[in-house]
Amino acid sequence: MNDGDAALALHALGWILADEPRAERLLGMTGLSPEGLRAALGDRATLAAILGFLAAHEPDLVACAEALDIDAEALAAAARRLEGLEGPMP
Repeated sequence: MNDGDAALALHALGWILADEPRAERLLGMTGLSPEGLRAALGDRATLAAILGFLAAHEPDLVACAEALDIDAEALAAAARRLEGLEGPMP
C-alpha cells in the first residue's frame, strides 16, 4: 500500500468525521460501526472505502480537496490506487 495514499485517506477521514451527518453517511455506506472503523484503519479496503465514499459524491470530494489543499483528482486517483484499479504513483 502506498503510504501517501494511506495518509491522504486518513486526512480525508478526519475531514469526514468533522461533520456528524457526513460521518453517519460514511458509516451507513460502509456498514462499519465507529469501533469497527477504528479497528480497520490499517486495512487497505477500509482506506479505499473512505476515499471511495468521497469520490462517489462530487460535492464532498471537491470540498474535502479544498479543505486539504489538494486537487480533487488526486483524491480520486488515490481511491483508485487503493482499490487496485490504478497502478502506483510514479
